[in-house]
Amino acid sequence: MALSQFGELEAVIMQRLWSYGRPVNVRTVLEDLKKERTIAYTTVMTVMDNLHKKGWLRRKMVNRAWMYETTGTREGYTAKLMREALATSDNQAAALVHFLSGLSPSEAEALRSALQIVPPESRK
Repeated sequence: MALSQFGELEAVIMQRLWSYGRPVNVRTVLEDLKKERTIAYTTVMTVMDNLHKKGWLRRKMVNRAWMYETTGTREGYTAKLMREALATSDNQAAALVHFLSGLSPSEAEALRSALQIVPPESRK
């Protein structure tokens, strides 16, 4: 599947589903979104169906309603975006140098911690 950033409403819905951490139906997402905006049930249903077709959500019929949950983590999605962005560069080493030189101290510490977790042999 080609990866790209989510559209605005797709991103909002995915953020909600990642935060729930459990399967939910369209109505649950709708009621949550209605706290911040006016939105139709059919709009939420269509976006969630599209996310399912794209492989970002899985669904299961429960009591005549689809229950949706994410197929991956927010962190996994972010990692895929980072790899896709890196793949667009003709000079990946230079792109990484630019990326690393712009890290904040907390981001640099997160990178150091991550490199401690992932053993060198699995980074091939």
